[in-house]
Amino acid sequence: MLYSLKSLFHRPAIRMGRVDNSSFQTTRLRNAQFISFMSQGDSLAPMSLDRYDTKLRRRKRLKAVLVLGMIAGFAWIVIESAHAISMF
Repeated sequence: MLYSLKSLFHRPAIRMGRVDNSSFQTTRLRNAQFISFMSQGDSLAPMSLDRYDTKLRRRKRLKAVLVLGMIAGFAWIVIESAHAISMF
């Protein structure tokens, strides 16, 4: 439910739509300079996918635990409220 509310009110930073790329001038020299710049840096270094996958799994488990905790807390409030009402 929290995810559905979050996705309902989420606004993307960039609106999706048609992009006009005709104003950009791409020449062979410009692309070659960009590729050489990228190859010199560490930007193309391979990332460890194992750590990334474990991080995603850990986040998924944490979300599940939080949702179960919220459900348990809500159920506890309902049960205690019913118990308090029955005392009157």
